[in-house]
Amino acid sequence: MLGFDPIAEAARQWRRRWGSTRPNPVPSMSAVTSIMRAHQILIARLNEALAPFEISFARYEALMLLFFSRKGSLPLGKMGARLQVHPASVTNLIDGLEKLGYATREPHPSDRRTTLATITPRGREVAEQATRAMNEIAFGTAPLRRGELDAITETLRRLREGAGDFDSAS
Repeated sequence: MLGFDPIAEAARQWRRRWGSTRPNPVPSMSAVTSIMRAHQILIARLNEALAPFEISFARYEALMLLFFSRKGSLPLGKMGARLQVHPASVTNLIDGLEKLGYATREPHPSDRRTTLATITPRGREVAEQATRAMNEIAFGTAPLRRGELDAITETLRRLREGAGDFDSAS
């Protein structure tokens, strides 16, 4: 643990060097580095809670996508779009879930070009157990309170929307 806030120190240094620049880059730099550090903290907490299930948070997200799907299966391409990751990442995620017996790959019944990922009964059990673990630690967000979490979600939603992450008209 550091005896000082490194982001505040970086802001001080940026303010000294570029503080008179317009627009002032210090608030943006501070926000971005805070978000990136918060991401590191959250991923570490989540992966620690998921370790007993031998999955990372990324694999948990893929497993939950299958868990919530109507038929328990989705085309790999659709999973990539929903998880917003590269197709190679989906392959890696499903490889890991398959090795653990949490999911399988199957050919699509009517489209030979498409491969489906399907959650297994063991995968459903693990999804339930892992979600209990996530809920117990409030997805790693302590000490934040409900209003703070809602404000973060809305603020970052605006950033994601502005980046074209989703169509808000839908």
